[in-house]
Parts: sequence; C-alpha cells; structure tokens
Amino acid sequence: MTHATRITTGDDQSVTVISQTQAITDWTTRYLGLWWTSADIAPDTATGPVIRADVDVEQHAALAASVTAGQPEEVTYATTPMLVIRDETGLVTATQPDDGLSYVWDPATHLLRLVGVDETAVATATARLAREIVRGQLLTDGWQILHSSAVTRPDDGATILSLGGKGAGKTTTGFLLSRAGLHLLANDRVFTRVDGDTIRVLPWPSAAAIGFGLLDALGWFEPVRARVAAGELMHPTQKQKVTDALLAGDRTPLWKAAGTEMKPQFFPDQLQTWLGLTLATEGHVAGILFPTIVPDAEPALTNEVRGLHDADFFSAATEDRYPDVFGLLPPEAPTDHLADRLAQLPHQALTMNHDPEASTAALVKAAGHIF
Repeated sequence: MTHATRITTGDDQSVTVISQTQAITDWTTRYLGLWWTSADIAPDTATGPVIRADVDVEQHAALAASVTAGQPEEVTYATTPMLVIRDETGLVTATQPDDGLSYVWDPATHLLRLVGVDETAVATATARLAREIVRGQLLTDGWQILHSSAVTRPDDGATILSLGGKGAGKTTTGFLLSRAGLHLLANDRVFTRVDGDTIRVLPWPSAAAIGFGLLDALGWFEPVRARVAAGELMHPTQKQKVTDALLAGDRTPLWKAAGTEMKPQFFPDQLQTWLGLTLATEGHVAGILFPTIVPDAEPALTNEVRGLHDADFFSAATEDRYPDVFGLLPPEAPTDHLADRLAQLPHQALTMNHDPEASTAALVKAAGHIF
C-alpha cells in the first residue's frame, strides 16, 4: 500500500511525502506536522514538490554505484560524507555510504527519490529534506531565518523573539516563558518576513536539544528518565552516551572533544507530551529580548543596548550541517530591511542565572515591557 502525507506551512508552502512504508510518512508528520501542518492524501492527488522515500536495498546499491562510477564531489551532509554528481539537465544524484542512503533530485519535475537500507535512516532523511524543500519555497517568497527562540501570546499571536550569541540563553528563555503560559514557536531558529506593517513569524521545525543542567533545573530530568527507562525513544540524533546517562540518572554534562555539549534530543511532539509545553504555528513580532546568562548574578532587567548583528541571521555562511547540494535554495536576500524593521520594535535586555524561578520572574517582567 502506498501512503502519502502533505506538509503545509502557515503561508501555504508545501511538500508531499510518498512511501510504501507508513512509518516513513508517520515520521514526517511527527517531525513537521505540529509546527507546520500535515494531512494524509491520496498519492495520485499530490501536487508540487514530492519526495518518494522507501527502504530499497537494490535501488540504493544501483544509485550508489552510478555515483561512484562518475567523478563525484564529496561534501559533508548531516555530519557524514556525501558523494554527489550532476548532469547537464540539472539532475542531482547522491549517495551517503556510511548512512546507506541514496538520492535523485530532478528539478524539472520537483521530484526527489530517496532510498536506503534502514527505515529509521530513510525516515530521518526524508523529514530533513522535506523541511529543506519548504525552506527553499519560504526563502523564495521573501522569508528569512533568524537564530532566535520565539514565544507567542495565545490570544493574539503577539510574539517575542530572543536573540543573542551561542550560550546567551535563547533556548532557556523560550522554555521558561513557555512554562509561564506563552506558546513555544521556536527554540533555536525562526522564519521571519516583513508583511506591510507586520513582521510575521513561522516556526522552523526541528528536534530540540536541552542540556542536562536545564533539564534538571526545570524538573524534567526524572520524568524524561522514566520514559526512556520504559522503552520510549528520543530523537535518533541523540548520542548513546546521553541515553546511557539518562538511564543511569547521571546529570553531569557530557562534552565532545571540540567542547560542544552532548544533549538530550526531543522530537517536537515530545515537547508537548513529555514536557507539557504548547506549540504555536505562527505569530507576529511584538518585540525582542536580549538575554545573558550570568550564573552568579541576580536576574534583572538591564539597560544594555544591543542591535541586530549579521550573526543573528541564518545564512549559508552560518549553516554547516546541510549544504545546498540539491539546489533547493534561492540566492540569499539582503537582510537590511528586516533588520531595520526589527530595530524599530521594543527591545529589552536582561540577565538570568541558573535559578529557573528567579529567571522566569525577570523574563515575565521583561515580556510585560514588550506586551
């Protein structure tokens, strides 16, 4: 039986995933269908871009052989090597030997064929590329991506963005304000576009990484540990060392050699079902918070003045995990107009510490200055 799921954003961009395996279309719904929307459709009614994704060992082997027989370019995609060839028509064929995945993208028909040897690997790649296809549509339609968390007010969609460098507290801000009654629209990145007098925002669906320290401080460590111990699975990008630490009840942060923390990785639906947060699907920007985490400081609003920086905008220069090997993205647009409009909105800087209740109180006060 063939299954088909159509993913649509709040701005009507869409992609359809078709598969002989329902678990693959279900995975796409789970990954993208809460921050965007999903609907099961008849496969023969699919319009626009389509991903046909299946577990097919023979076809993977044939495609991999066709790539390696040429003169492939090697890139790193989703942290593993990918070999890529292109022909004169624009057809892109690629393979990732380490992941057992192969791809064919035909820009003339907007059809991506994705096959592999492992169901979970195929499902994960399918959801990722479905998002990339929609990302290309949104960028073509004038949307831009900010490195930001975002929360919305439930009654009118008024949205607060949280900007800052790595470790500033953007994700912490989003989770704390969500626990305080706002709806979580983004924990790391957000699509943003000037639309007349409004700056609209749409979510960037993704797994959510929450460090052990924050997980423990918010009282989520033990409930998550209990679910993992009962056999429930977290996102497959989670390192086994993280799962082992959860099962052992060890809250000590884990670090890669490069100094990056290894964190528990949550599917979007687990933010609701495991952590009790409510997700938002769109909003409009009311103002911006600029948090800073200072462990020994008393949480408080500050008079620090910080504008938007180039690093606040997500671009090819800042994206290192998913290079545009399939040519899905348009040329990058200037960010000046959006930056100018955002600069006209209320801004509030604040300091937080590792006490979630005291930091939440400061955040609620800061949000009141914007709302």
